[in-house]
Amino acid sequence: MRRLLVTVFLFVAIAFSVQASEPDVIEEAKVETLEWLALTDTAQYESSWDSASTLFKAAVAKEDWEKSLSAVRTPIGALETREMAASKFRSTLPGAPDGEYVVFQFSSSFANKATALETVTAMKDTDGAWRVAGYFIK
Repeated sequence: MRRLLVTVFLFVAIAFSVQASEPDVIEEAKVETLEWLALTDTAQYESSWDSASTLFKAAVAKEDWEKSLSAVRTPIGALETREMAASKFRSTLPGAPDGEYVVFQFSSSFANKATALETVTAMKDTDGAWRVAGYFIK
C-alpha cells in the first residue's frame, strides 16, 4: 500500500511540475517570437525566413516568403501597437508533426489598418531552440 502511495505521489508531483513549467515555456517562446516579429516589422523579411523553424523553411521558399510578406505588410504600413491577446501551449497541431508549440495571438494596429489579429506559432525546433513556424495576419 505504501509503495502505491509513493508511486501516486510521484505521478502527481511530476504532473504538477510539468504544469508549473508551462508558463516558463510560453515565456521562452514569446521572447523568440517577439524578436522574429521585430524583423517583420522592419521589413527584414529575408532575415525572418533565415531565423524561422526548419518546418517553416521546408514549407515556403525564401523568395516566396519575401514576396508574400511584402505584399501583405507593405499596404498596411508601420506597426503602431501590438498586445498579446492569447497564448496556448500545444503538443499537436493540424498538419504538423507532434512536438512543442505555442500559438500566440496579438491584437495589433498598423498605420493603414487600425485593427488586425496576428497569429504566430512558435515551435521547439530540432536543435531545441524556439523558432517561428507560422505567421498569419487578419
